[in-house]
Amino acid sequence: MGMDRISSESIEEIDSEREIENLRKVEAVLFIAGRFLSLKELISLTDINPILLRKILDELNDKYQDSAIEISKRDDMWKMDVAAEYADMVNRLATGSSEFTKAEQETLAIIAYKQPIKQSVVVKIRGNKAYEHVKNFVSLGLINKKRFGHTAELTLNENFYDYFHLNKDNQLNKEVR
Repeated sequence: MGMDRISSESIEEIDSEREIENLRKVEAVLFIAGRFLSLKELISLTDINPILLRKILDELNDKYQDSAIEISKRDDMWKMDVAAEYADMVNRLATGSSEFTKAEQETLAIIAYKQPIKQSVVVKIRGNKAYEHVKNFVSLGLINKKRFGHTAELTLNENFYDYFHLNKDNQLNKEVR
C-alpha cells in the first residue's frame, strides 16, 4: 500500500509541474508574439490541447488581473498587452525609441563618424530631409546641436552611447590608434 501512495503523489507532482510548464509556454508565446494569436496558432506553438489551453488562458488572465500587463481576448484570439491605463506612456516610449529608417540611420552614421560636423555639411551630403532627421535626433537626446555662425555644429550626446549600448571610451581609443 505504501507504493500506491508514493506513486499517486509522484503523479500529482508531475501533473503540477506539467501545468506550470504549460502555463509558462503560453505566457512566453503571448509575450513574444506582440499580436493577437488564434487558438489554432497557440496550439501549434505550444502543443497544448484546446481544452487545457482555454483553462491556461483563463489562469493567465487571472494572474495579470491587477497588473500593468493584461491578456486581451478578441474573437477567440488572445494577446498579451500593456494595461489600457499605461498605453499612452508605452506608445510614447515605443515611438521615441523605435528603429530608425534607413535614411535616418545613414544621416546618424555620418554625424557619428564625422563629429563635430556642421549641419550644412550633413544637409549637403544627405539632402533637405536631414533637417528633419537632425531635429528628431536632438529631441531624442542622441545628438547635441549648437549654433555655429549661420549653421549648427552637431556632436554625439552621451545618450547616443547608452542608446546603442556603446562604450564611449572604447570608441575614442579606437579612433586614437
